[in-house]
Amino acid sequence: MLYWILKNLFLAPYLNATFRPWVSGIENVPATGAVILASNHVSVVDSLFLPLMLKRKVTFLAKSDYFTGKGIKGWAIRSFLNGVGQLSIDRSGGKASEASLDTGVEVLRGGGVLGIYPEGTRSPTGKLYRGRTGVARMILEAKVPVVPVAMFDTDKAMPIGSVIPKVRRVGIVIGEPLDFSRFEGMEGDRFVLRSITDEIMVEIARLSGQEYVDVYGSTLRNRARAAQAA
Repeated sequence: MLYWILKNLFLAPYLNATFRPWVSGIENVPATGAVILASNHVSVVDSLFLPLMLKRKVTFLAKSDYFTGKGIKGWAIRSFLNGVGQLSIDRSGGKASEASLDTGVEVLRGGGVLGIYPEGTRSPTGKLYRGRTGVARMILEAKVPVVPVAMFDTDKAMPIGSVIPKVRRVGIVIGEPLDFSRFEGMEGDRFVLRSITDEIMVEIARLSGQEYVDVYGSTLRNRARAAQAA
């Protein structure tokens, strides 16, 4: 109920009137049944505009840092994220990351729509970076199709580091579903997981027109931070 109220009474009227989002390929999202939406990630507001354009509720896996803020501000952000269907996940690796992926699989086994950013982080440069294989594992474990998505100009509407959004028209292109059922039962094979993930990233790159870089975006970001600290 809270999701419906936030989306239809508050977010939708404001975002539609201000940013006039356009969408292509919306018919590629199944009307029923579990599915993964795998998108590029260029702005924090990607998780607002994609659900806005769909009738179905989209649950996103969001990094746990967003849910741990202190005071009234932290409570407000946490309440908002929970209200719009975002789930806290731990990206620290090991068992914590495994548990986070299990959370995504539970959403899918319940017949839901799961939104995920295979890159694992926002692009630090606007290019498309190597995908994490967690998306492939969830596809095989939950036995669901994946729909590639490309976001356009959300990074111009809300650049990294900005607090107040800029009025800019944004867009979404939704590709045709990808079926990896031929790999059923092979979720433990890391080479299969990498192959599936790379195929998804190639399709996202085709839809978005972004230059693909076969390096993790987080690796590039960490290198930049290390260079600044040196």
